[in-house]
Amino acid sequence: MFTGIIEELGSVTVAGSRLSIRCSTVLSDAAVGSSIAVNGVCLTVAELRPDSFSADLAPETLQRSNLGDLRPGSRVNLERPLSPNGRMNGHIVQGHVDGTGEFLALDALGEDNWWLRIRIPDALDPYLVYKGSIAIDGISLTVASIESGILSVTIIPHTFRNTTLAGYRPGARVNLECDILAKHVEKLLRRLDLKQPLTVDNLRNQGY
Repeated sequence: MFTGIIEELGSVTVAGSRLSIRCSTVLSDAAVGSSIAVNGVCLTVAELRPDSFSADLAPETLQRSNLGDLRPGSRVNLERPLSPNGRMNGHIVQGHVDGTGEFLALDALGEDNWWLRIRIPDALDPYLVYKGSIAIDGISLTVASIESGILSVTIIPHTFRNTTLAGYRPGARVNLECDILAKHVEKLLRRLDLKQPLTVDNLRNQGY
């Protein structure tokens, strides 16, 4: 489990189905078999070197995320899993990307704050709400607006300086992971007979 608080920016050295990334901070306690989130995708360390690690990308990962778009020199957001004694500073991020959105714009708001706009797939819209949480390329962010398929969030100076957001161009794909709690609630509601009033007794009869 991750929190969406980026620890380090890595640099891709080898792209493709085996991805190699130069970094330092996330290697301090890494071992072969460790998990590291790369742009919000949970990857398993397959090879470890003093200044980099490599991970294999499954066809599903290449199809559902933007990791297949990376090239040597690309910067990526890196985060290690939450330790048992760590603080939940962001929100629960599994590293299981739901799909990709289209980067539209990053507009200056003044004082190094920014307004990020992303076009989202229709299939993800039910899981996104105003002031809810979303991970964009592994970054824990709060939904500031969602209208007509356009998701907007405010980017504070720290996030702008310490993530990949400053390097995006219109049309770029970004990884999206919706809040896992929203997905569980949506499945629960689909199982209920909503023709009846939603009461405590009806929930109990449904086994909840």
